Amino acid sequence: ADGVWIDSDLPRFVKLKREKGYRYTISYICKSSKQPYFLHQIRWTKTAGSVSDRFQDSSVFNETLHITKIQRHQGGRYYCKAENGLGSPAIKSIRVDVYFLDDPVVTVHQSVGEAKEQFYYERTVFLRCMANSNPPVRYSWHRGRDVLSQGSDKGVEIYEPFFTQLQGETKILKLKNLRPQDYANYSCIASVRNVCGISDRNIVFKLTNKTVSPSIKLLVEDPIVVNPGQTVSLVCITTGGEPKPTLSWVSSSDSLPEKSVVKGGTLTLPAITSDEAGVYSCVATNNVGNPAKKSTTIVVRAMKKGRFWITPDPYHNDDNIQIGREVKISCQVEATPPEELTFGWLKNGRALRSSERMVITQTDPDTSPGTTNLDIIDLKFTDFGTYTCVAALKGGGIPEISIDVNISSTTVPPNLTVPRGKSPLVVREGDTVELECLVSGKPKPIILWSRADKEAPMPDGTLQVESYDGVLRIVNVSREMTGSYRCQTSQFNGFNVKPREAVVELIVQYPPTVEPVSLEMRQGLGRPVAMNCRVLRAHPSRVLRYEWRLGNRLLHAGHFDQSDETEYTVKSLNREGWGEYTCDIINEAGAGRCTFLVTGKAYPPEFYYDTYSPLWQNRPRVYGFKLQWTQMNPNAVDRIVAYRLGIRQMGQQRWWEQEITVEGTITKGELITHNLTELIKPEAYEVRLTPITRFGEGDSTIRIITYSEFHCSFEEEPICMFTQDKNDDFDWTRHSAATRDTKYTPNTGPSGDRSGSKQGFYMYIETSRPRKEGEVARLVSPFFNVAPKNPYGITNPPAYCFGFFFHMYGKHIGTLNALLRQKGQAATEGPTWSLSGNQGDHWKQAKVSIHPTASFQVVLEGIRGPGIEGDIAIDDVTLEEGECRDLPAVSKWRQLGEQRQPERGAGDMREHGWQGSPRVSPKNVLGGGSQGV
Repeated sequence: ADGVWIDSDLPRFVKLKREKGYRYTISYICKSSKQPYFLHQIRWTKTAGSVSDRFQDSSVFNETLHITKIQRHQGGRYYCKAENGLGSPAIKSIRVDVYFLDDPVVTVHQSVGEAKEQFYYERTVFLRCMANSNPPVRYSWHRGRDVLSQGSDKGVEIYEPFFTQLQGETKILKLKNLRPQDYANYSCIASVRNVCGISDRNIVFKLTNKTVSPSIKLLVEDPIVVNPGQTVSLVCITTGGEPKPTLSWVSSSDSLPEKSVVKGGTLTLPAITSDEAGVYSCVATNNVGNPAKKSTTIVVRAMKKGRFWITPDPYHNDDNIQIGREVKISCQVEATPPEELTFGWLKNGRALRSSERMVITQTDPDTSPGTTNLDIIDLKFTDFGTYTCVAALKGGGIPEISIDVNISSTTVPPNLTVPRGKSPLVVREGDTVELECLVSGKPKPIILWSRADKEAPMPDGTLQVESYDGVLRIVNVSREMTGSYRCQTSQFNGFNVKPREAVVELIVQYPPTVEPVSLEMRQGLGRPVAMNCRVLRAHPSRVLRYEWRLGNRLLHAGHFDQSDETEYTVKSLNREGWGEYTCDIINEAGAGRCTFLVTGKAYPPEFYYDTYSPLWQNRPRVYGFKLQWTQMNPNAVDRIVAYRLGIRQMGQQRWWEQEITVEGTITKGELITHNLTELIKPEAYEVRLTPITRFGEGDSTIRIITYSEFHCSFEEEPICMFTQDKNDDFDWTRHSAATRDTKYTPNTGPSGDRSGSKQGFYMYIETSRPRKEGEVARLVSPFFNVAPKNPYGITNPPAYCFGFFFHMYGKHIGTLNALLRQKGQAATEGPTWSLSGNQGDHWKQAKVSIHPTASFQVVLEGIRGPGIEGDIAIDDVTLEEGECRDLPAVSKWRQLGEQRQPERGAGDMREHGWQGSPRVSPKNVLGGGSQGV
């Protein structure tokens, strides 16, 4: 649980190609280097980076994080976390920088100073250049073909403003007190130093004595009032600006309607709706001064929610209508625009006019907008009838709203009751329930439903729900909805009196919630198994029954007393005892079930991914692989007697299988080894490993085996298992230009790695004091296995191409040697390549063909020259099969072939006992097996 690795060859810097979308697809592989190893226990997460959005909850539970068409906001640090329940989680991270460069934008601002003595004033112009990028941009300014720099012209000043948040965010060119020569073409060039091959971008701005900020005019009224369904056209024209401004439209809703059409400065909204009403603005920009903006408001006529209420005489404490007392009828409508709203009153279909007994008024819009009142001062029997309130808009185009109110001797205030048997209401979770309140009175008002026991929203998310029939319908009721619900009358469509209220109790029953819902229990024969099922919550919680079953066979049943759990034990497991056990805990609402899968299936094996030098070569077109694994929880079930090994070539359908017999008992953490031979280069293979016990086959584990050539760029601290020779005079140093000491020796050594990156690492020898002329530093590669152990040797030794990049710059450069060290009864070491002297401030490539006859290492030997300006660096070491092709044109080096005994220590002589197979066949791919720690 304490080691996770991320492939060192993964790309960290990704270029975005602007013209045709995003260019690269990157995959990150996260694997656990310790045991146990589970795919489902590996998780990728991401935090924000320099150009990244804030973290989004998008964890990936997979070994491989695959990012297709990467975008700039996906840069940041990615974390791989592995857990297996043992100790603390293992965490590794990798940073992704997505490099990009947008076209720069130049904006122009000017300031005019105060007049001095009526004849002089100062005019200063600022040209500001900005471009979005990663890494930060470097800007340069040109006037015509001349480069402008700070101090090159007294009338020019180049600076960064104080308020920028990032270094290099912008660069301002200040032209002080404009002169005739200042009217010219200005170019701003934005550069990210060709990182990832991103070329520079530039923009040209022509400054003249006519350059001026934009001005515009709207050829429409403000506001514009229209009927729904009309086509609205907004016209905007420019009245000034140099360069010619560009026009655009924006709305208060952040985006224009989907069906809108913009052509030049004209915005057309066909068949407009109420949702499209709002403020529309025309914006003109030419990157000079501030954008010009003009706005207008579109109002779409609409009327909705016509309601009424009856108010009895307020001077008498009586909610009823009586002859001789005052009655007020109020009518309300929501209208847009409100100033166009008009009301009319009818009695029994005839128009009413305001009089001493029938007073028609309109409420103050600030207190109750859209409301009209009809006051009947002294109600008489002849006043009984149907009163109609008619609402309309002056502009027309909208249907009128008519509201009828009946005033008679039967017009009485409302009353609320709950029907018998409807409270408390007991239902089961998931049912559809109807809460009901009976409302009497004439007219019947709207009923408002809300929670009575707590401040909580209703099932639809609102605080109140309107009902015209007094019924509240809840679909798929849940346990959280248990409680008291209040129904009350509203003033709308009824009497404006104190609300009548009633309460309905709702009780939601639900089956027991239990744990564990599902649990796999692995156990060997003859061992006890105890299963426990516990109740977390239930309603009703008493009386609960339980039933234990194996398949359909009832094992045990009973009732809970004071406990909230039940247990069933198998004292000695036999073959008939394997299977699925269930425990059902039952109440009136249903049953909760615990499921226990008791099995003798072995846990999966766990492949070991840190095998030292697992690949070796038997013959030119064949390779072998050392497969290693441990067994997860080997003592949990019966002894593992064998493994079934399956292998197939990627892209093929057929599996080849073999059983690997296991002698004795496997212990926890024991490393098991099996050699796969006769694998065809450069094919990849899928390997499946399945443990076998008395129960049968256990869980399988699959991994992919790929063939790869050796390549080391020294980006990771382990430096690809290169080692320092213990018998040399000093060591090679892992280094990058970004981390080097500020007191480094000038005129020697590289300024970046082989790719030119300041952050990239390489290996070099530091020749400053106390180093002396002739002292040697030796860097030794890991062992490369070329043949199985064979006392008779190899008659036709294979050829390999050893390559690397070197940097030998400085007047005191010594010598760089490459030597071949071979394993044998007496270790031999022979020179294969050598170069001396100053080769210039450039990285160059060397390639040399070698023909080892046994397991071998390559030694890179740096010899200090006569002075301190003699640093030698190497990078990107490779080893490929076959003779070298396309040799670099470096004429000064010497390729050497003679063998010699090593003058210094032979280094690490650890041996790996690979074994081969005499011929290529599918069965031989499985190879011979060996088991051991």
